Amino acid sequence: MTKYTNVRGLSRGLQVLQALNSMDSGRATSQQISELTGLHRTTARRLLETLMEEGFVRRSASDDSFRLTLKVRALSEGFTDDERIATIAPPVMGRLLQRVAWPSDLTTPDGDAMIIRETTHRFSTLSFHRAMVGRRLPMLLTAAGRAYFAMCPDEEREDILDLLRAGAGGEEQKALASNDALIHSLVRRVRADGFGSNHGDWADQGKIGAVAVAIVFEERVLASLNVVFLSRAVSLAEAKRRYVPELQTAAREMVEELAAQSSAKSGAGKTRTGRERNS
Repeated sequence: MTKYTNVRGLSRGLQVLQALNSMDSGRATSQQISELTGLHRTTARRLLETLMEEGFVRRSASDDSFRLTLKVRALSEGFTDDERIATIAPPVMGRLLQRVAWPSDLTTPDGDAMIIRETTHRFSTLSFHRAMVGRRLPMLLTAAGRAYFAMCPDEEREDILDLLRAGAGGEEQKALASNDALIHSLVRRVRADGFGSNHGDWADQGKIGAVAVAIVFEERVLASLNVVFLSRAVSLAEAKRRYVPELQTAAREMVEELAAQSSAKSGAGKTRTGRERNS
């Protein structure tokens, strides 16, 4: 792999942004930034003025201090809910693996399928696959897909069905999506049970079984989390009894972490707004 030279100016600019963000008062002079980052005062000033020209920093004419602008917040807009859930999932999934031994996958919707964002396959001694991240799972044939499909909003579910009826997910799913009675039964069963399942239903993985739960945060279905096993080793009834409660616990832990992050972000925003109002 090619080793690219570090862009020193970018690194220093990020140092300045981080330093400004850490100031209790929400503002700092170039001298204070210099002292906090270890950058020469002239360098710190040049970086601050460059960031000011780009709209990420503004300067107070009264005391020559600098502060961040709302444009900085826009940098986080690309950090989607998919990324948030994938970021907080690994430790929770690690604990789940210790409790159930079989591997699990965190999946998020990708059109007509679910895409694996995180997995414990590489850590499980019972895993029969390794390279799983990025793999697409059929929406109507897998536990992960069924859990999400049944719990997502009606409008989104209809959009998924339109894709599947058009053949996006293959002929088998096209036939399933065109069977209204079957779809209604699937949604009703998953919602009543509180989990999705497959036990040899997916022809390409006929030896595989799985159970999965949806991860719902602030009334939005973000993802699904499964436990995957060999169908000959674990019956569906046993999986329901042993693994569904563990999945529900893991899903609850993820939601709690998302809530904690949102609360911290909200608190920081209120603090910063108060500082700006008092300035």
